[in-house]
Amino acid sequence: MLRGTYTAIVTPFKNGKVDEAALERLVETQIAGGVDGIVPVGTTGESPTLSFEEHIRVIELTITFAADRIKVLAGTGANATSEAIELTKAAEKVGARGFLQVAPYYNKPTQEGLFQHFDAVAHATQLPIVLYSVPGRCGVEIGVETIVRLANKCANIIGIKEAGGNPDRVSQMRAALGNEFAIMCGDDSLTLPFMAVGANGVISVASNIIPQEVCNMVEAFANGNPATALALHTKYFQLFKDLFIESNPGPVKAALAMLGRIEEEYRLPLVPMAKANRDRLQATLTACGLLK
Repeated sequence: MLRGTYTAIVTPFKNGKVDEAALERLVETQIAGGVDGIVPVGTTGESPTLSFEEHIRVIELTITFAADRIKVLAGTGANATSEAIELTKAAEKVGARGFLQVAPYYNKPTQEGLFQHFDAVAHATQLPIVLYSVPGRCGVEIGVETIVRLANKCANIIGIKEAGGNPDRVSQMRAALGNEFAIMCGDDSLTLPFMAVGANGVISVASNIIPQEVCNMVEAFANGNPATALALHTKYFQLFKDLFIESNPGPVKAALAMLGRIEEEYRLPLVPMAKANRDRLQATLTACGLLK
């Protein structure tokens, strides 16, 4: 089962191109930090601004760098079903063994449309698929009944990244889907509340910065040590929040650049952070002991 800490890893750029050497260093940092897996080319990986060839290249590189030491869940979602299928098949050819499928964005399909979209993608591969519900970005939520329909029909739909901000949804899904269906929190600041009502872990942005600490928090709670987990949550709570004071992945890339791990480079329409927000993020990194 999908569980523990997965990092929604950034895509580093340098001079307008994917910085492959920096990506390798980031993957090594994640492995050293003890994460269970990484998710390339999700929202945090700036998938909307990568070309098709870059998208598949980043997945291929991530798989190569990981070298079976941790799991790789490739982001291959799209708002056109045909494109999602094409990305999924291409990722499978370069070695992907599982996929994260975001709800189609902008076109706001009905629940029946969502069902048919994910059903078509699931039938295009035999490999595991994790749904991704993030209504704040997509304008539509994958309904619990739709998730149940999909899980019952498609054996390879094995879990969901839940980023709707509502722990009630976790309780509803757990009651409807049983314990075998994986539920991963999609918001770092809600990891503990979600796990308290049945989530299996987190697909994290903050673990780009503090992989070991996020892993320790998740493992502590899962192993029956809520006080330890709460202490880590409390220590890094402001970081969890400040990584989203502007659109992700702006703040996390800025933080990684402050720490000297990547070049701070984005693709339009993303731009560098406003000075006030950058100063706030820098102060938070310092308060957490990550910057001097």
